[in-house]
Amino acid sequence: MSDTPTIADGFAAWDAFDTAARLLLVDDEPANLQLLRRVLQDEYRLFFARSGPEAIERAREVQPRLIVLDVMMPGMSGLDVIRALKADPTTRDIPVLFCTALGAAEDETAGLSLGAVDYVTKPISAPVLRARIRTHLALVQREEVERTRLEVIRRLGRAAEFKDNETGRHVIRMSHYSRLIAEALGAPARFCDTLLAAAPMHDVGKIGVPDAILLKPGKLDANEWSVMRRHPQMGADIIGDDPSPLLRMARIIALQHHEKWDGSGYPHGLAHEAIAPEARIVAVADVFDALTSARPYKPAWPRERALALLQEQSGLHFWPDAVHALMRRLDDIWQVHMQWRDEVSAGEAVPQPATAAPSTTP
Repeated sequence: MSDTPTIADGFAAWDAFDTAARLLLVDDEPANLQLLRRVLQDEYRLFFARSGPEAIERAREVQPRLIVLDVMMPGMSGLDVIRALKADPTTRDIPVLFCTALGAAEDETAGLSLGAVDYVTKPISAPVLRARIRTHLALVQREEVERTRLEVIRRLGRAAEFKDNETGRHVIRMSHYSRLIAEALGAPARFCDTLLAAAPMHDVGKIGVPDAILLKPGKLDANEWSVMRRHPQMGADIIGDDPSPLLRMARIIALQHHEKWDGSGYPHGLAHEAIAPEARIVAVADVFDALTSARPYKPAWPRERALALLQEQSGLHFWPDAVHALMRRLDDIWQVHMQWRDEVSAGEAVPQPATAAPSTTP
């Protein structure tokens, strides 16, 4: 039998290397590190440090999923180490589990107050230590999944904006506007935070609209308009029926943000409370940003002119409460507008003034 590594061996080695969680074990006593090695080596990729300064250096280098840290070490104690880790942006999010002979309640309190996720006393119980580590790694994995989900949503939102010849800053602005409006309406904090994350997906369905229609400089004919009006349903189909609250809200927003308060919107002609509140809020935030931002077909409107249109359409296109809420948080909304304003490239042609109000429908 040949000892030459095969392609399958290479894939298996990569899989083992990539998927096993990295742990950094820190203790000044070699015997303690050897014990931790025996307890944990079958499940994790292990890295070691025997002093506080070495632990900090290794944490920056390795970026472990979790650090098992002794408290009583000469020179720099474990408490000093965790202070340094939490002060460094590159290591502050790494969970730290103290493993120490100090078992008094005040010692545990001191460690947890500095940001440790757990506190295990020596002599260690191997089953207990393994269970604690698995629990905290599961929490880390859940947080990473949520961060990844949020990033995918943001990227899809950006993709829709590029397709529509918009800027990526539009989705940032209108998402923050939406949260501010929701806060002014008294929505729960979790609703507001989820809305901030879900709103960028509002126009993801435009990915499915042909460029010849989406980027047409003139008016759309009846057939083109019928295609354009399908983008809310296409957006809902792209997002799908995932059970997570975030994606459920994103789907509703994509499907309903072109519905109008008086029932004259699309795709289903919903009216009043039949439209989900998150979609009513996004409708106001989206149009306000579109009006106050420059586009190839129009200059940015002055803020007062945009507000006048929202008030004129309050009770028709827009949910009146959402318009009033925007007015109450206008200073904060305009601060977001200025912070994330679009940059105009040198030599860029200045659009000609519009002679009529742009449609708030597409």
